[in-house]
Amino acid sequence: MQLFKPYHHRNLDLHNRIVMAPMTRARNPNGVPNAMNAEYYRQRANAGLIITEGTAISDTAMGVLHIPGLYTNEQVQGWKAVTQAVHEAGSKIYTQLWHVGRVSHTTNQPGGAAPVGTSDIPATNSFAWGYDENGKENFVHCSTPRALTTAEVKQVVHDFAAAAANAVKAGFDGVELHGANGYLIEQFLNPHVNNRTDEYGGSVENRSRFLLEAIDACIAAIGADKTAIRLTPYGIMHELPLYDELEATYAYLAQELDKRNIAFIHLMDQKSRGSLAIPEGFLERFRSNYSGVIILAGGLDKPKATALIEKGVIDLAGFGEPYIANPDLAARLQHDWPLTAPDRSLHYGGAEHGYTDYPVYSA
Repeated sequence: MQLFKPYHHRNLDLHNRIVMAPMTRARNPNGVPNAMNAEYYRQRANAGLIITEGTAISDTAMGVLHIPGLYTNEQVQGWKAVTQAVHEAGSKIYTQLWHVGRVSHTTNQPGGAAPVGTSDIPATNSFAWGYDENGKENFVHCSTPRALTTAEVKQVVHDFAAAAANAVKAGFDGVELHGANGYLIEQFLNPHVNNRTDEYGGSVENRSRFLLEAIDACIAAIGADKTAIRLTPYGIMHELPLYDELEATYAYLAQELDKRNIAFIHLMDQKSRGSLAIPEGFLERFRSNYSGVIILAGGLDKPKATALIEKGVIDLAGFGEPYIANPDLAARLQHDWPLTAPDRSLHYGGAEHGYTDYPVYSA
C-alpha cells in the first residue's frame, strides 16, 4: 500500500506518505520552543513529514496566546532542539509560518494596538484567544483591524522571508506559509474582505500578489525546494464568504506556483472543521494546473487517503487531530489498530498532560 511506502521527491525524502498536519497547541507562554515541544514532535516522528503548529513571523502576527515564534534568536535556539529530536527519530520537519491578520485582538498585539489586515473590515463573529475585560485568558471577539499600508504589506513579505531564513538556521527542512483558514494571506485573496485600491486589490492577479510575493521572498531566502504553502479553497472560516472568482483564483495560483517549482502545496478540506467541503472534481482540476507535490488534509482516513494517492490526485496524506491522542498514528493506521479519542479540553495550553502523555497502542 503506497500510503506506508517511502516517498522521494527532490528534498522530500520520507519514510512514508503520512504527514502530521499543523495544529496549534499553545504550550509556549514565552513564545520560545522548549524540551516539552521537542518530546511531543519526537513521539510523532512515525509520520514521514511533520508540519509544526502555526509559528508567528513577528510580534504583530499573533491571534492566540502562548504560540511559538521565529523572529528572535532565542526562538531559533529553542527550535533547534525540536528539529534535532525529529531528525534523530528519522522524520522530516517543516514549520508553518503564520500571520493571522484581522483574526486577532488588541491584547495579542504590542502595546494593545489594533490588529492589521488587508482592510479595516472586522471579523465580528470570530474569536481570538486573548485577555478578556477581567484580564483573564479567554476567547475574545476579534478587534477591528487597521488596514496595512502598501509599504507595510511589503514589510510583512519581508517578515515571512526573515522567518523562513530563521527556520533553516533552526534546522527545519523547509517552511509552509499559512495561506489558509481565513488568516492574512487568504484575507488578501477574498474580494469580500480585500477592498484595496492599490496593487494588492481588485483583480485576481492583484489579490494574489501578496501570496506570490511572500512565496518569492521565501524562495529567495531559502530556495524553492524548501518553500511550500497551505491553502483552503472553498473554506469559509473566520467569515470569508465564497466569491464568484474562487475557481479562477485557485487555478491562477496553481499555475503560478507550478512555475516556481515549490516543495508542495498543502490543501485542507475544511468540512472537518464545520466549514464547506472541497467539491467533487476540484482536486482533479487543481492537479491539471499543478504538477508538483500535493498534500491533502481534513477528514481523511486510511481508505480515502489510499484511494486518492493511488488515483494520483494527491501525493501525501495529512492527519491532524488524530495525531494528538495517537502519537503512533502511522502504525495504528497500517495495522488497523483502534484510535484513541483525544480530550479536547486539553488541546490548548497547559503542560505535559494531554500533550506528551498519550500512550502508544498496546494490545
